[in-house]
Amino acid sequence: MPKMKTKKAAAKRFSLTASGKVKYKKMNLRHILTKKSTKRKRGLRKNGILNPVSCYAIKKTLLPYG
Repeated sequence: MPKMKTKKAAAKRFSLTASGKVKYKKMNLRHILTKKSTKRKRGLRKNGILNPVSCYAIKKTLLPYG
């Protein structure tokens, strides 16, 4: 059985924490920032943690060796 290939697009967008959770960068912080509140932009700077259902799918199919 050959090795499974990692989906490189997913590898660039997601990373795994030490406990096995999937971490990602939040969207909506690239442009049109003048109409967004400071509080909202500050919250978007933080990393997001994926919910367990989506986490399973990402680790199983897109990042098999993550």
